[in-house]
Amino acid sequence: METRFVADAMLGRLAKWLRVLGYDTHYQSHYPGDLLSRLVQEGRTLLSRQPHRVEKHPDGLLLHSDGVTEQILEMKEKSAITADRSRCFTRCLRCNVLLRKAAAETTRENVPEYVFYENAGGIRFCPSCGRYFWPGTHRARMEKQLEKWGF
Repeated sequence: METRFVADAMLGRLAKWLRVLGYDTHYQSHYPGDLLSRLVQEGRTLLSRQPHRVEKHPDGLLLHSDGVTEQILEMKEKSAITADRSRCFTRCLRCNVLLRKAAAETTRENVPEYVFYENAGGIRFCPSCGRYFWPGTHRARMEKQLEKWGF
């Protein structure tokens, strides 16, 4: 079964990086009512820096670090995440939805011309928010960071 996470409101940057790594990670800046508990009941692992939250959800993961680098390394040390490069860059960083291969006819209208001609086969899009993703300089910087973390 695929590991799925729910990151509490203090872990937005971590949620983004987990999505970069291909992990299904639900995140929002505020969880009204019992939404957090319902997401855990649906099979997600709670990620939190707040001990009282993890006490309510014993299968959750209490993170002690406040920086994203330390949090990623802490999760790696606890075997909560693994290095699987084939999963990287498969999710929308904003919506958490799996990306799809973009069709050439719609891509040409939605990305800069040079991007289309240089990356036509590597362009993906989010079916939820409509954002387009391609292997450009931003991704290259992210790949370097992943390498530093041992991915």
